[in-house]
Amino acid sequence: MKNIFVAILLVSLLASCTKNFKDFNQDPNQISDQMLLQDNNLVGSPFSGLLFNIFGHQIEEDLCHDSWMGHLNTPTPFVGNVNNTTYYIRWNAYWGRIYGSVMSPSKQVIELAQKYNLPLFATWAKLIRILAMSKLTAYHGPVIYSNYGTTASTILYDKESDLYDSFFKQLDSIQTTFATNTSYTGFKKFDPSYSGNISAWMKLVNSLRLRLAIRLSKVAPALAKTQGEKALSDPAGLITTNADNFKVSLMGQKMPMAVICFEWDDTRMGAVMESFLGGLKDGRVSKYFSTASNSALYADHPTFPYKGIRNGAYIGAKIDRVPFSKVSEDFQTVPTRRSFTAAEVSFLKAEAALRGWVGAGDPQANYENGVRLSFADWGAGGVDAYLADNTSTPWNYVDPIDAKNNFTASSTITVAWNNADNNELKLEKIITQKWINNFTNSLEAWVDFRRTGYPKIPHVAKNDSSPDWGVIPADQWIKRMPFVNGERTGNTQGVADAVSKMGTGAKDDIATRLWWDTGGPNF
Repeated sequence: MKNIFVAILLVSLLASCTKNFKDFNQDPNQISDQMLLQDNNLVGSPFSGLLFNIFGHQIEEDLCHDSWMGHLNTPTPFVGNVNNTTYYIRWNAYWGRIYGSVMSPSKQVIELAQKYNLPLFATWAKLIRILAMSKLTAYHGPVIYSNYGTTASTILYDKESDLYDSFFKQLDSIQTTFATNTSYTGFKKFDPSYSGNISAWMKLVNSLRLRLAIRLSKVAPALAKTQGEKALSDPAGLITTNADNFKVSLMGQKMPMAVICFEWDDTRMGAVMESFLGGLKDGRVSKYFSTASNSALYADHPTFPYKGIRNGAYIGAKIDRVPFSKVSEDFQTVPTRRSFTAAEVSFLKAEAALRGWVGAGDPQANYENGVRLSFADWGAGGVDAYLADNTSTPWNYVDPIDAKNNFTASSTITVAWNNADNNELKLEKIITQKWINNFTNSLEAWVDFRRTGYPKIPHVAKNDSSPDWGVIPADQWIKRMPFVNGERTGNTQGVADAVSKMGTGAKDDIATRLWWDTGGPNF
């Protein structure tokens, strides 16, 4: 980590009580608001930053769900190798990013849009809020949404069920507004994702609705079906081609993952990815990762020159695992980051089809289309042979440095679809492929894993959970992130109320399940 102490300081500042967010001070040497009004710059200029900050960086992603889901892992023994990756919470920063860099500036955008009669900019900002907050609630559960911006001494959080109701109702309103303004071009100069194409944003609205509906499919099946079928039948359509993919501009910066990997040497391939990509003979591996620098590291599979690090691994000296597989060099120069792809939509439709939702189509066709879209999006070859493979299965993992990190693959799935399989096995295949495709977007993989149990990944090798943040039993995985300390101390009653909304026996710890994580059967 470049300077973890600076990062922690920034986290503590960002994670202060939500009610204390302040407007940014205006530099008298900057361009005045009146000058920025020209061509809607005052209202439109924040949007690139709003979109960029939907995602996190090292302490929000790489040392959290990137590791927990086995996409990546660190060679660095941060804080004596007792940290987020081993279930002892040291960093909890996403809350501050979302409120400080999305909710606060979007509030100003909405107010300015109303002041200067630019309602579509307010609509656009509200959509980005849902994109961001639907991610934040996947970390914590209840969040401050409907009461955001209040000056009360105690700010109450939205119960998860109420929050999703709000999301769906607001998506209705957003889609209605967009549908009557498809020829509007006012976003174009401010929109790095779709160049102001309202029809493209409408496809994203439907895709987001479908994602959230699938998220609720076990806890609220009737609501999920209604909302999912609404997304599937909307005439605006879904993200169905890679040309429709929702990508977020990096604003001229390097992909955070590349900075962490190449500049700081603090992240490497995950061992779980090695197990699945190697065992299933997956052609996307070279698009995700670089080969390991020493052939002795992958002596257990000499023809597959990659080596990853176990989730929650026992880590000694950092230098031991720096030679493991880095991410692909391509990530050093990419200008955008995948946020929502046609492949993910196809996998959502595949699951919806298993659940009998009208308009979802055929599960096999959606599954295979999702794999094909993913291979094409990542520029990988060999998809036909991959889809036909009914014998290759995930590998066991061998750590050449410390055998305590070894694991036996718990998944025995193959890639090829078999209509004779039961729905549980079919769902495992769908979610496993969705997990592979969502590399660089591991929060969605963490959501899927908690609600379905797929893909089948190993437990952390080193479990440092404790009563401080919650105990994760040896046969379980982390369930959520606790509320940030700024809220615990500055909005104590609000946090207590939020915990009460999580159900009987809930605690503000990492072992409490979120609303949609029922722990029950998938069908």
